Amino acid sequence: MTDDDDARTLRRLGYAQELARCLGGFSNFAISLSIICVLAGGLTSFHVGFCAVGGIAVGVGWPLMCLLSLAVAATMGQIASAFPTAGGLYHWASVLGGRGWGWATAWFNLAGLVTVLAAINVGTFRFAAAALDPSFDPADPAGMRLQFLVVALMTASQAVVNHLGIRVTRVLTDFSGWWILAVSAALTAALLAFVPTLDLTRLVTVTNYSGAAGGNVWPETASLPLLFALGLLLPAYTVTGFDASAHAAEETVNAAEAVPRGIVRSVLVSGVVGWVMLSVVVLAMPDPDEAAALGEKAFAHTLTAVVPGWLATALFAAAVVAQYLCGLATVTSASRMAFAFARDGGLPFSAAVRRVSPRFRTPPVAVWGVAVASVAFTAYTPVYTTITAVCVIFLYVSYVVPTAIGLLAHGRWWTTFGPWTLGVWFRPLAVVSVAACVGLIVVGVQPPNDQAAYVVLGMVALLTAGWYGRARRTFPGPPRGVLAGGRDE
Repeated sequence: MTDDDDARTLRRLGYAQELARCLGGFSNFAISLSIICVLAGGLTSFHVGFCAVGGIAVGVGWPLMCLLSLAVAATMGQIASAFPTAGGLYHWASVLGGRGWGWATAWFNLAGLVTVLAAINVGTFRFAAAALDPSFDPADPAGMRLQFLVVALMTASQAVVNHLGIRVTRVLTDFSGWWILAVSAALTAALLAFVPTLDLTRLVTVTNYSGAAGGNVWPETASLPLLFALGLLLPAYTVTGFDASAHAAEETVNAAEAVPRGIVRSVLVSGVVGWVMLSVVVLAMPDPDEAAALGEKAFAHTLTAVVPGWLATALFAAAVVAQYLCGLATVTSASRMAFAFARDGGLPFSAAVRRVSPRFRTPPVAVWGVAVASVAFTAYTPVYTTITAVCVIFLYVSYVVPTAIGLLAHGRWWTTFGPWTLGVWFRPLAVVSVAACVGLIVVGVQPPNDQAAYVVLGMVALLTAGWYGRARRTFPGPPRGVLAGGRDE
């Protein structure tokens, strides 16, 4: 498929080609791989899983959640192949379900991307701080102020790179894709080289690390099923953001095939690489109980206890680079989502947000808008586990809506598909995806992340009031000619 074919497909969906279409299949894959980044969520949230039920959270919980994420990615891929636009989930929900569903999906997806950017950069800061100063306390007021300042500077620099154009970003995200794989392999090899023994039973061992035994990551409870479910937030938070490939669709050549492949491959590769790497971390622990008691510092303690100091420092630094590039790719994804939503009149000051720089072919107001919103959210809730819970819930709400609508629409009012399809597997995988997303939403609001429930309920209340109070009358949505079955509500 040529650029002209992609442009014609875009015109058929009601839009002109404004962004620079210069991403190949690998670049599209690398954007999602960079946002998933097992060296970011996998390491900075390692304690979320291990400090719940121990090694089984990685040995069994990780692959289980990754299989569910793969089902979500596969169904997402089929819809993306049919509607390859920068709006991604928002556009799919609008076309298949109507303006109202699209409008709600857009806000949840945009909020999820903004909060995941916050989680990535806060996690990067805390990961680096733990490596440089094991006594650093992120809950200390001085530590919180330093966190806010560093995160603000990191986010601003990521916005600058995105402002300068997709060609600059492409170079860094392509590098990031290879860097993640290389550093993950180096970390795994280093731990294997220096660990004295390997006890594979650790990966299926259940240990109640709630309360003080797990560094108070999770409140003390005797319910092992609840703790196992809470531990699933480790892979759920890590293996997310793969909708980035869809948001880069209007900058990708042969988007109808490259985008779904990028979505699915990024989840598959990240799932396998992350499972091997984190399993080795668990196996390398000199004393799992001692590591768990350190909570957020469990991974850093394990690496420094097993690997020589100079090598541990080098691996820490390499992981921080990957985490920074993860944030960079997230700014790309979030800004394209904001641009697409504003293009259809969905955001305040849409005319400014949708503007594309004639020099850099990027939406600068969208880039800086998501960066500022992300930093502001870290000021609202500097608690890392709450940030991760909120971003997981927001993103998975935005994943489940178009998937559920696609399940209902498939073969009824949605009969024209793209070149990448699942055939008879779409419906059963969509059912699995919807069930998994709903389950994660329930898990994500359990204590101590019950504050996330208030954020989500507040979001639902605001969106309901906003839609029926104003947006239902004023939001034009995507071009009416592409709404499936004439659905405009």
